[in-house]
Amino acid sequence: MTGPAPRLLVSDATGRRIVAIDKDVITFGRRSETDIRIPAPGVSRLHAAIVVQENFYILQDRESKLGTFVNGERVAEHRLSHGDRIRLGQSDETDIVFLVHEDAPSLERSATTAANELRHMAKLLEGLRALGSGRVLDEVLAMVLDSAIEVTSAERGFIMLAGEDGALDFKLARGRGKVTLPGRTFATSRKIPERVFASGTHAIVEDLQDEGLAAAHMGTVALGIRCVLCTPLRLVRYVERAEERSEEKIIGVLYVDSRERGSLLSESTHAALDTLSAEAAVAIENARLYRQALESARSEQELKVAAGIQQALLPHGARAGAFFTTAGASVTCRAVGGDFFDYVEMPAGQFGFILGDVAGKGPPAALLAAALLGMFSAEATYHATAAPVTTRLNTGLVRRAIEARFVTAFYGILSPEGALTYSNAGHNAPVLLTATGARRLETGGMVLGLFANAAYDEETVPMAPGDVVLVFSDGVTEANDPSGEEFGDERLLACLERHRGEPPAALLDCVLAEVRAFSNGSPQSDDVTVVAVRFDGAAK
Repeated sequence: MTGPAPRLLVSDATGRRIVAIDKDVITFGRRSETDIRIPAPGVSRLHAAIVVQENFYILQDRESKLGTFVNGERVAEHRLSHGDRIRLGQSDETDIVFLVHEDAPSLERSATTAANELRHMAKLLEGLRALGSGRVLDEVLAMVLDSAIEVTSAERGFIMLAGEDGALDFKLARGRGKVTLPGRTFATSRKIPERVFASGTHAIVEDLQDEGLAAAHMGTVALGIRCVLCTPLRLVRYVERAEERSEEKIIGVLYVDSRERGSLLSESTHAALDTLSAEAAVAIENARLYRQALESARSEQELKVAAGIQQALLPHGARAGAFFTTAGASVTCRAVGGDFFDYVEMPAGQFGFILGDVAGKGPPAALLAAALLGMFSAEATYHATAAPVTTRLNTGLVRRAIEARFVTAFYGILSPEGALTYSNAGHNAPVLLTATGARRLETGGMVLGLFANAAYDEETVPMAPGDVVLVFSDGVTEANDPSGEEFGDERLLACLERHRGEPPAALLDCVLAEVRAFSNGSPQSDDVTVVAVRFDGAAK
C-alpha cells in the first residue's frame, strides 16, 4: 500500500485525537501498556491490535469478551480500508476511524464525538446556570469543582484561592460523585498551582513520571495519578465604554487530575474548562463579596447589641441627691468606645463619681472599660477615700497584664458638707468652677495599668453651694475642626465661663454643642465623655 501514512482518528470522552500508525503492531485495550488505551466499559485489557502485513493493515481481535466491530460487523480479523470505523465491545463512547487519504481531517465528526461535545456543553451550561443563582461561597466552590470534574472526566478537583497576602490558600477538594475529599490540603506539590497563579497560563502534564515531576509529586504518584490540568481563575471586570480599560485579576487556580493517561488532554476539554473557569471566577468573587457583606452585617448587628449593653452599663446621666446634682453623657466615635463613667452611693452618705478613658478605640477598649466598671463597683464601697480605689484599680489592671492597654481616670468623692476628695490617675485635669473663678484638679499619679508599685495621692478641696466640677475625656479638648485645629483647653474654659451658674445638664449640653459646632462636620476621632457635678449645699 502506497500513499500518505495511515492513521487513526480516535474520538472518546476526552475529545478527538489523531494517532499515527508508525510501527508494525498497534494495540488497543484498557491496560496502560497498550498503545491506544481505551478505558471505556466493556473493553478488554488487551482487546485488539492492528498488524502491518505486506503493506496491508490488518485489524485482529485478541479474544476480547465483547468482540471487535468494523462498520458495525463483528470480526476476528479484517483488512482495513480508508474510512473504516472500528468499535471495541458494546461501548458507543469510543469511535475509531482508519484514515489514509489527505482529506481525512475534513471528514464529518462522528456521532460519538458530537454526542460527547454536546454532553460537555450540557454539563458546562448546567454548572454555569447554577453558579449564577446567588449561592454562598462554599456551595459555589463545590459546584465549580463538580462541573470541572464532569467536563474533564477527571477523578479529583481542587480549588486554591489567593488570600489577602497574595498567597494561595487551599479551599476545597472534590472527587467523582460530588464527594468532598477530607482534609485541608491535598497530596500534590504546590509547584504547579503556584506557577499557574503567577503566570496566568494553564499547565498540562500528560504524565508526571514521563516529565520528571514524580519527585515533587510523590503523594500524587503514589495514588496512581498521572495526568494533571491546572488553569487560572481569571476574573475579568468588563467596562461600559470602549475608551475604558478592562481589569483582569487572577483570584486562584482550578486543579484537576486523573489516573488515566491523556484523559484531560483534548482541545475541547481545555476550551470547556477555560470557559468554566472564567465564569467560575466571577461566581466565586460574587459569592465571596456576598459572604463579606453577610459577615459585615452580622458584625454591625453584634456591635449594635454591644453598644446597647455598654450604654446599659453606664448610669443614667442625670441624678439628683440630697446635696448634689449631676449630669453625664458619653458619645462614642464608633459603635462602642473606651470611655466610661459611673456613680456610687457611699455607705457613709458620700457621693462618688468616676470618669475613665481606655487607650484605644472600638471593641477591645470597650471590653476593658466594662472590666474597669466592674472593678470600680467592687472596690468603691470598701474605701472611704479616693487614692486607695485608684491604687486597687491599678493593681487589678497590672495583674491582668493586658498588653499596650492603659487607662486614665479621675475619681472624686463629694461629702454632704461639700468636701471633695479626689485622685487623678493621669487624666485630663478636671475644672472646678467656683464663684471666684476656676482651678484644675491635678493631684494623683500616673495612668493605670503600667506599673504595679505606682503610688497615688489624693487631695481634698472645699466646695461651696453652686460650685461645679466638670470632668471630661480628651475627646473634648482634642476634637478637630476641618483644618485640623484642636478645640483645646482655652475654648473649654471660655465655654464654662460663659455658662457659669447654669445647671449641670445645661452646662453639659453647652459643652457638647460647642464641640460639635467647632468640629463643623469633621469626623469624630475619639470618644467624648463629660460629667458635671454640682454641690447644692448641706442637706437639711
